[in-house]
Amino acid sequence: MPSFKSLFCCLLLAVTASSALAETVYVDDTLYAPIRSGEGTQYRILHSGVRSGTPLELIERSESGYSRVRTPDGIEGWMITRYLTETPIARERLESTNRQLTQSRETVSSLRSELATVTEERDTLLNSEGNLEARAGRLSQELQEIKTVAADALNLNQRNEELRNENQKIRNELEVLAAEKERLEANTDSDFMLIGAGLVLLGIILALIVPALKPTRKTDNWA
Repeated sequence: MPSFKSLFCCLLLAVTASSALAETVYVDDTLYAPIRSGEGTQYRILHSGVRSGTPLELIERSESGYSRVRTPDGIEGWMITRYLTETPIARERLESTNRQLTQSRETVSSLRSELATVTEERDTLLNSEGNLEARAGRLSQELQEIKTVAADALNLNQRNEELRNENQKIRNELEVLAAEKERLEANTDSDFMLIGAGLVLLGIILALIVPALKPTRKTDNWA
């Protein structure tokens, strides 16, 4: 919480910065101060009385004890210099300080609210970060499993290729064996035909030879 002295210094700096074209002075702790058309009481009163604490634009200072000023309403005239001061009166300073204090409290309250919001957002981000890390871990595990499955698939493809090659080799051998079988079967049929022909020929030969080998029966002379 800023101190009263700091707030007062800030107020003075703000007042000084705002007086770029003309210096600002204040009606001192006099209840009301009149503004006249000239430098003296003999001149006409333009303003019956400016309340103390009213900011006036200082136009000119005179050695006569009067200063030429302009009110916020645009009334321009002369006022006794001793009624003017370069700093706000205590009441104005207190009101300004109270306003700044209220503004500072509102600022602190707003900052606290923003801090709470930022803290909540930070906690949310931390939770999100934790969730992301957990998800990243799960995804990494799933990726490793996919790599393992892919490696197994490659091994299976390689094994399938080997089995296909082996199957083709067996089919080729079966085709060779089938051709050999057909050749052997053809040779067997030929052998059977030759054997049959030989047996027929042998039968013919035997039919011719056997009768010749039988003894001829002699004629019975005694008959």
